[in-house]
Amino acid sequence: MTLLVLGVLLWAGAHFFKRAMPGVREPMGDKGKGVVALALVVSIVLMVLGYRAAEVTDTLWSTPSFAKHINNLVVLIAIFMMSPAPRKGKLLNGVRHPMLIGFALWAAAHVWVNPDMPSLVLFGGLLVWAILEMVLINKAEGPWQPTETGTIAKDGMFLVASIILLVVIGLIHGLLGPSPFGA
Repeated sequence: MTLLVLGVLLWAGAHFFKRAMPGVREPMGDKGKGVVALALVVSIVLMVLGYRAAEVTDTLWSTPSFAKHINNLVVLIAIFMMSPAPRKGKLLNGVRHPMLIGFALWAAAHVWVNPDMPSLVLFGGLLVWAILEMVLINKAEGPWQPTETGTIAKDGMFLVASIILLVVIGLIHGLLGPSPFGA
């Protein structure tokens, strides 16, 4: 669990660095981007190693049998929100933080269907980070204006791409761990 907690904290810290410590980050210039990227890679490695090594002892809550299907739908919505659709389409054009909202939906869906302490630490921690990141961005940048509206056709294209990506991710997920699509 220690590696897992460190990974989540490093992930959040690397993302918060620019806004939390601009006086330190700005003078670093492009080198700072490399430092942040390295911190993010290390955080992902720590989270993966920590999650795989963490002992699951108790189930914290029970999820209904249909939870997996709702989870997959929420993850599909999350993937769509993290696609270029919000910038190039029409449906999500007025949403300020589509990628972070999508990430938060992805994390919340994983918390719901993984009722154990390591999952709560990992996905719950990432959910808290995404929400705090939106708050920090809003405070730092102030009022926001949406970009020019795209087309429904672009939304349709990115929805199809999101479905294909969900299937690919689900198949890989099933090879590395439990299948998100069923038994």
